[in-house]
Amino acid sequence: MSNRLEDLELYQLAESFADEIWFIVLEWDYFAKDTLGKQLVRAADSISANIAEGFGRYHYKDNKNFCYFSRGSLIETKGWINKAKTRKLMSEDQYSEYLNKLSIIHLKLNAYIKHIGSKINNQVVSPNFPMTNDQ
Repeated sequence: MSNRLEDLELYQLAESFADEIWFIVLEWDYFAKDTLGKQLVRAADSISANIAEGFGRYHYKDNKNFCYFSRGSLIETKGWINKAKTRKLMSEDQYSEYLNKLSIIHLKLNAYIKHIGSKINNQVVSPNFPMTNDQ
């Protein structure tokens, strides 16, 4: 595994998704931005933010916990996207596209969590600096 967060495909996908959400919300009127828009942007941003915070933690267990937070934010984002569609703030095509992207991120996040779990079971201390027998 790379020592650079930016090399993690999951993080790249989550960041790109959050940016897409930001730019669509910018097009909404003030009331929609102030109510649903802020919540949607925060939830979408939180997906990658929690991946980043976990990646920077020393122990795999901490990393895994932040990935669980990220997954919660992902599910929250789906809820806000459903509301945006129902309230006619995004088209059916946009709605389908965003749910598809979230589904891919969700699958990759689950795989990443499973990978981290295998590291915990092997008693490795850090996602970035595996223990050696000398430590």
